[in-house]
Amino acid sequence: MPEEVLIVGGGVAGCAASIALARKGRGVTLIEREPTSRHKVCGEFLSGEALEDLHALGIDVASLGAVPIDYVRLAAARRAAEAPLPFPAASLTRKALDTALIAEAVAAGVRVELGRSVQALNRTTANVWQATLDDGTTREAQTVFLSTGKHDLRGHTRPKDPEQWVAFKMYFRLTPAQTAELADASELMLYPGGYGGIQPVEGGVANLCCVVQQKHLARVGHRWENFLAKMQQDCPHLAMRLAGAEPLLAKPIAITHIPYGYVRRTTEEGLYCIGDQAAVIPSFTGDGISIALHTARCAAAAYLAAEPAPLFQAKLRSALLAQMRLAEFAADGLNNSLARAVLPFCLRVWPGVMRVTARLTRVAQNTAVAPQAVAG
Repeated sequence: MPEEVLIVGGGVAGCAASIALARKGRGVTLIEREPTSRHKVCGEFLSGEALEDLHALGIDVASLGAVPIDYVRLAAARRAAEAPLPFPAASLTRKALDTALIAEAVAAGVRVELGRSVQALNRTTANVWQATLDDGTTREAQTVFLSTGKHDLRGHTRPKDPEQWVAFKMYFRLTPAQTAELADASELMLYPGGYGGIQPVEGGVANLCCVVQQKHLARVGHRWENFLAKMQQDCPHLAMRLAGAEPLLAKPIAITHIPYGYVRRTTEEGLYCIGDQAAVIPSFTGDGISIALHTARCAAAAYLAAEPAPLFQAKLRSALLAQMRLAEFAADGLNNSLARAVLPFCLRVWPGVMRVTARLTRVAQNTAVAPQAVAG
């Protein structure tokens, strides 16, 4: 007997969609390949939109130890500029957030299977989706929500990343002086071939998350310690921030080939693609978690309104495209050597530019994809 809804991937988007559907009385099974929540490559920034969506899902981020973020700083070479954020924001580790979302999904009545990996997802001749798991067993469902994050499922891959981005994440315990200096800010660091961000998370820890093009990483021998040293050489502000800091992971978490700027054009009947499987915004915007929640909420509403998945996916693309293209344009500017030299100086003169950019690259709640029911 096919299940009503199968959700592949138990990250932010998958959990959010499962909770929304289960609360409406739908039978939902969620399959997640990890046996327990873990740290992931993520800037861990929660924008105002993300906070609203999480509140609606019953997630109290303050009780989880989330750190308020009130300012954004941009640093390149020896210059830095600061501006207050134009919306409430916070920072929380993905491990803590994912743990809370899984628990909320279980409480909502979702059947959660952890430590199970979907190896293939195919449409059968009976127009039912069949997921093949790592042990050879199968699950069938009329509808599937694909939410595997940055990891593609065989047969449902996204386009190759032409820039060949590599992302790293490391937690640090900063010195007391640098912890006080960082305070309630999210700092964006610019360097040749990429950019990075550092911000406080719960437990008095700082999250450094950074991206770099493969060709620049090759110049330092593809080694994290060499890349970290080069980042600090190119951006003395980061060197100052990490002076005397203690790394808290044995090695950084890393991921490759991130298709920044990707927005899915279409999908198959009964297959709703959400989170990074729907759109991948450049990391500097801090909007990844917000987009995961936004796409999950819109997809759940579309399914409940009997809106076909291909129509939903096309409407979602139309709603997100302008924001994504603006973010891509801004990301290209950050990788320009002239921009790295003059941008912090210009922003110190006119910090309002940072506030405007922060607003324009957000997922606006009023751009939700309104579901359209289609008879039959």
